[in-house]
Amino acid sequence: MNRITLSNLEPVPGSRKRPIRLGMGEGSGTGQTATRGQKGQRSRSGDGKQVGFEGGQTPLLRRIPKRGFTNGPFKVVYQIVDLACIDRVFKNKAEVTVEDLRIHRLIKGTRLVKVLGDGELKRALKVSAHAFSRSAKDKIEKVGGKAEVVKA
Repeated sequence: MNRITLSNLEPVPGSRKRPIRLGMGEGSGTGQTATRGQKGQRSRSGDGKQVGFEGGQTPLLRRIPKRGFTNGPFKVVYQIVDLACIDRVFKNKAEVTVEDLRIHRLIKGTRLVKVLGDGELKRALKVSAHAFSRSAKDKIEKVGGKAEVVKA
């Protein structure tokens, strides 16, 4: 059996179909009107109707009552890290920063980090993060560590 390499990869037979060629003559089966029907606005190129247009009738989206407010663009979303994970990964460190969490892949990217109090901490650590839950802060300080809030 041949070894599989990038140069000899092929799709499984029958898994790839040829694209339908619209408007390519009568012999293609989709010639002349190219599956758009006959005449009318929708059969023309650049027919120009917007999504949700209902022929002049007030669109559904405008008929439904709107309520409430969402502050989505300004919502603060934290990546969470548990004390159990910190205790497991940082066995021989005295200080844990946001960058250390990123290096050890406990967090991704540059979003804000919040430490939660799930699990136990067995030794004193200085933990730096953007936010702490009350239980996490209590557990860190109970074993003699320090919870330091970092500004974003």
